[in-house]
Amino acid sequence: MRDDTRLPTSPGFWRSPLRGPWFTSVLGLVLLAGITVLFVTGLVSYAAYNPDLSPVNDKTPDKGILGFYLFSWPTDPHWLYRVNQGVHVTLGVTLIPVLLAKLWSVVPQLFTLPPARSLAHALERISLLLLVGGALFEFTTGVLNVQLDYVFPGSFYPLHFYGAWVFFAAFVAHAVLKVPAAVRNLRRLRAEEPASSQESAPEQELVSPRPDPATVSRRGALWFVGGGSLLLFATTAGQSFDGPLRRTALLAPHGGPDPGSGPNGFQINKTAAYAGITAPETDEDAWRLVVTGRSGTLRLSRAQLRELPLHSAALPIACVEGWSTSDQWWRGVRLRDLAALVGHDDPPDVFVESLQRRGAFRHAALRANQVADPRSLLALYVNGESLTPDHGYPARVIVPAAPGVLNTKWVARMTFGETR
Repeated sequence: MRDDTRLPTSPGFWRSPLRGPWFTSVLGLVLLAGITVLFVTGLVSYAAYNPDLSPVNDKTPDKGILGFYLFSWPTDPHWLYRVNQGVHVTLGVTLIPVLLAKLWSVVPQLFTLPPARSLAHALERISLLLLVGGALFEFTTGVLNVQLDYVFPGSFYPLHFYGAWVFFAAFVAHAVLKVPAAVRNLRRLRAEEPASSQESAPEQELVSPRPDPATVSRRGALWFVGGGSLLLFATTAGQSFDGPLRRTALLAPHGGPDPGSGPNGFQINKTAAYAGITAPETDEDAWRLVVTGRSGTLRLSRAQLRELPLHSAALPIACVEGWSTSDQWWRGVRLRDLAALVGHDDPPDVFVESLQRRGAFRHAALRANQVADPRSLLALYVNGESLTPDHGYPARVIVPAAPGVLNTKWVARMTFGETR
């Protein structure tokens, strides 16, 4: 079977002259840097949800020791989550051509026989399968989440979270084995230099024994891969900006050029209709904000909230899918002032409930440091006008540096000193 060139187990089956240690090493080192950044920004993104604060914030309750990194999420700088998630999503999409080219360059190794020449070789092959499977799984689920296409079974959060740990463990094991060889290959002075007799068997397997005539150099192939990455970057990065750049975000579902006009004309994650919010329950005469704390419970109308001291803050909205807005000018009652109304001079944690009855994050918990920040508001206005229903009328939470889903819209109840 190994000598039958009609089968992928034969080295002669793979005829491309592009495959070789140098080409694979360049792609591998790019992925080494890029995937490390993706893993770190992914962990930081999950920490931003404060999952150890409350079960309603935690979408991976059985994470065990994998939650060791969780820390109190800060409120400074106010653009922290916007930049982190923009980098995470945009870089992930940009690396897709590099990942596919890397997998293409090493695919002959997946079919080599015998499957295991030794215990060490068997472990390496298993790690390679986990690496390839994990990479395809993580990038696929990530892209589907950005596109809001939840065709995979189960929730995106635990699938992507646990998949990331399996993939990164295999990635680290593979990097430890391969980085020295990759650096050695890159030190060659010529890209087209044939494989050295000093190379290991796996490196030799990358070079076809009977290559087809070359139609492009390896450097040319790298430029092609880089061009694909640049194109994806240009059609994704604009989702993190307002203005003309957002028109280039063709691959981002929230990157459309026309979110509406006027002061409320900026991107949203879900509409009031999608969330099941009806006009009668948000009518100013009917709606009441229930605020509970140490000294009891208050029921405040929107008119009564307007009579309290109002403050303003310029803050963005940033979502896990990578899209964000520029700073919007919010005006409302400080969360710490609401806490003081119910007996909390030192702002505690707070549990926020929305009028929305179904779906993830209709409830959210905020830490005491987020409540205490003077820019954290129960917003009634944005950019000089009342909130529209899609932006959370009659009132919504806005907190610096917090993921968009924690900035609860259509707020119905706030319980200070409790996170459930």
